[in-house]
Amino acid sequence: MALDEIQAFIVASFRSVWTLEVLRVLRAEPGRAFARPELVEALRASALVVDQSLAALLAAGLVVTDRDDAAHYGPANPRLAALAEAAEQLYAKSPDAVRRLIVAAANPGITAFADAFKLKGD
Repeated sequence: MALDEIQAFIVASFRSVWTLEVLRVLRAEPGRAFARPELVEALRASALVVDQSLAALLAAGLVVTDRDDAAHYGPANPRLAALAEAAEQLYAKSPDAVRRLIVAAANPGITAFADAFKLKGD
């Protein structure tokens, strides 16, 4: 799988690094359904962060919820499963690069502002 394809998937699927972290927890135990409070505790995150991350993962077709609103890893198709795995591998290998990619996509104004201060030759 090409790096640019993985990066495009990351930009399209993860509005924050927290969303990727939620996915990592769910992928670690794919058969287990996690209640939202369990994810809050596992990630030491706020309920709002977990709720927003789950909403993004549901929209991306990577997570499903059951009747009790517990979430588990459930990609909509094999291609999404492969992209999720590749994204997680890239994150494990180059976490800072993936974080920068997510932040830049979520905040294009910040990137443009930072680029304005680059010196010639950078």
